Amino acid sequence: MNDTIPDYAVIGSTPMARLLAGLLAGAHGKQVIHVGESASSYRLPRGIDLSTAVLTRPESWSLLLQGIEETQKLLRRIGGRGTWTYVNPIFFAEGARAVEALSHMGHMARAFGVAAEPVPTSLLGNGRTGLTLRDAMRFNRAQLEPAIDTWLDRQGVRRLIPDKVTVRTDGSTSLQVSGDVIEAKQAILAEDSAIIAHLPLPQWPRLLRRQQNSTILTTPTRPIASPVILEIASGSMLLQQGEGGIAGIGPNDLASFAAHMHALLGRERQVEQAGQTSFQALVTADGAPAVGRASGVGADVVAGFGSIGPFLAPSVARWIAGTAARDEDAWLGARLITRSAENSTVGDYAPVGRKAP
Repeated sequence: MNDTIPDYAVIGSTPMARLLAGLLAGAHGKQVIHVGESASSYRLPRGIDLSTAVLTRPESWSLLLQGIEETQKLLRRIGGRGTWTYVNPIFFAEGARAVEALSHMGHMARAFGVAAEPVPTSLLGNGRTGLTLRDAMRFNRAQLEPAIDTWLDRQGVRRLIPDKVTVRTDGSTSLQVSGDVIEAKQAILAEDSAIIAHLPLPQWPRLLRRQQNSTILTTPTRPIASPVILEIASGSMLLQQGEGGIAGIGPNDLASFAAHMHALLGRERQVEQAGQTSFQALVTADGAPAVGRASGVGADVVAGFGSIGPFLAPSVARWIAGTAARDEDAWLGARLITRSAENSTVGDYAPVGRKAP
């Protein structure tokens, strides 16, 4: 590499962060460093990449469906058909607020041609209202991540695991690697852990909320009703694992989430824990994603996208590079990290119980 200072250091291990790095380099001609290890190196999953979510705004559905088509073509080039699978996730709700949001979500999905079908109560339990969205794309991270690494190399992205990362208040960053210092003009913090670790505290956005999350893996047990089940009131999810266990991911400490996961699975189901972990996550106060420079001048922040993040990575990359289409510019420009949650014009459904930082 020559002595030119790279344009971006993209920090984050998720598929969204990796896709952003490769797209900025390959599609937009930027010099890019990627900082992060494969997310599959975590012992237990901390999230899911899924082409649907609890969205209630039509402009969000429109942009997402465009992104799904573009991302699918990109994945074919990166690693082929095996890098994703199709699933029929179940979203379910209890309580008036969550049921109303689920109903609106179903109307939006059908309006955009997505098959959304009610789920029989017998599959969920009394008092629960469910909706199945057909043929959602789910990333196969075990196969995708090695392919993304190879693709990043082809795009000219320099992949590093620094000893120390320093993000300055002007957004620039320095990376210490084996005694050398590597500079980049602009940091992009594209993962919750990267934002928590590296965003200067004086620039912390009021929009972001820290949240304790937990993951619990059970020993093999009888299958759940769908490979992916999401409770929208809390944001908890149940994921069927290939070896027969079930991974639960959701808010609160391990003890609290273990009790909630047991309730989600049904009290009659006898399960044993095979593993557990707890971690810090970020959510936005108004339930909508957030992008842009912290305090208007700092590092670029990419937060609150949840499961659909990778499918919007092409739009976010264009927006950061200054080549976004009109609808992309309008959607992302309205979701700046500096916006006020109290007067939000883009707020979407947010699970209850979000805590202030």
